[in-house]
Parts: sequence; structure tokens; C-alpha cells
Amino acid sequence: MNRLRWALADGATLTRRDLDHWARQPAQVVIGLLFPVMIVLMFGYLLGGGMAVPGGSGAAGYREFLIPGTLALTMVFGLEGTFQAIKTDVSRGVTDRFRSMPMASSAVVVGRSVADLLNAVVSLAALVLCGLAIGWRWHSGLAAALGAFGLLLLLRFAMLWIGIYLGLIVRGEGALVAVQILVWPLGFLSNTFSAPSSMPGWLGAIASWNPLSSTVGAARELFDNPGWGGSSWVEQHAILMAIVWPTLLIAIFWPLSVHRYRNLDR
Repeated sequence: MNRLRWALADGATLTRRDLDHWARQPAQVVIGLLFPVMIVLMFGYLLGGGMAVPGGSGAAGYREFLIPGTLALTMVFGLEGTFQAIKTDVSRGVTDRFRSMPMASSAVVVGRSVADLLNAVVSLAALVLCGLAIGWRWHSGLAAALGAFGLLLLLRFAMLWIGIYLGLIVRGEGALVAVQILVWPLGFLSNTFSAPSSMPGWLGAIASWNPLSSTVGAARELFDNPGWGGSSWVEQHAILMAIVWPTLLIAIFWPLSVHRYRNLDR
């Protein structure tokens, strides 16, 4: 019990440390919040008038279709922030200093994960307020909406552990660009903005099985917003797969991150 209390106290200390960084860099936080809001406004008002989505009518229908996808996309892009923070700490020797101190070995990764998850909650709140301001609504009750937000945070939690692992193993000045090259196709090769059925067969299959597509489909279903639907098994079981995909990713990258952290100097 004492070891658990010790680990929790150290994790809370590192969480406060990461949150203090954001408090000292408010401009960076604001820019991070404005980016998804800008995507919503650009896609919603520049393209919304010319887009037709199943179950939606006109620009208002497109904006209801757009918001769940943008919420999920923000959760995936959060991987870059986690990666950059971990990589910076490793390259500056901060992580080595923590590891030499009498603190729980899990504190660094736990602190980062809790802080980034809190950041994700703030990002979701900002986007939801933006969505409500332009007419987005959920239509299936509070419980279903909370379920959708839970699935979105579950996806962010999975991306977070991928970001921690990549931050511990990737080196070099161009590392962030390399990670972006991996993340951006993951974000856009999905059902967020286009129907997989409209893509070439092999590309549509990849988009359908993209974990992001499952979360987007599940969020649209739980919010009762317009969506593409789809006839494949994975598209018909979006809520189930929105749980399975992140759980599988966490099961892979959590132990990999812990193992890498413990062997960081090798």
C-alpha cells in the first residue's frame, strides 16, 4: 500500500509539473486549441454548402456530420504533442535526471499520460462549445453523448501511449516530421471527411479498418448525427470496434513504453 501511495504521489507531482509548463506557455496552449476550431470553421463554412451527407440536409447537416469526425481527429493529432514532450525531456536529459532520483519508476509516464488526458478534455470542451455555436447538437440523450465522449478519450489514451513509446525510441531533429508523416495519413485515410465506399477498393478497406474510423462512426451513432454508414462488418460494429481498437493499442504500447523507459540507457 505504501508503494502504491508513493507511486501515486510521484505521478501527481509529475502531472503538476507538466501542467505548470502549459501555464507558463499559454500561447502554445491557445494555438493548440485554435487549430481544431479553425478546421471546423473552414470545413464547415467553406465546404459545407457543397457537401451532401446521408441523413443530413444542407450545410447544417454537414456541420452535424463534421463535428464528431473533428473531435476524433483532435484525439489522434494529440499524439504529436505527447511525442514532442517526451522526446524533449529525453534529449535534454530531464528523463535521466528523474530516473536517478528516489521516485517511482512509473511517475514520468503516468504524469505525462494524466496531464495529456486533461489537455484532451479541455480540447474536447473547446470544440464542443465551437460546435454548439455553429448549430451542432446531439439528439440521443445525455447518456449516449457521455458514452461518445468516453470513446473519444479512450482513443486519445491509446494515442497517448503510442506517443510516449515513439518519444522514447525516436531520435534526430527531423523526428517530429517523421511522426507527422505517420499520423496525418492515419487521420485523413478514414471516414472523417470521405466515405470509404467512394475510395478505390483496397484504399476503402484500409480506411474502414482504421481505428479512427471506428471511433468516428461510433461517435456519430451515439450523437445521432449524420454519417456514411457502410456495409462491411467493421462499419456495422463501430461502437464495439471503438472499444476494441484502443484497448488493443494500449495493451501493445503500454508495456512497450514501460519496458523502454526502464531500459532507456541501453
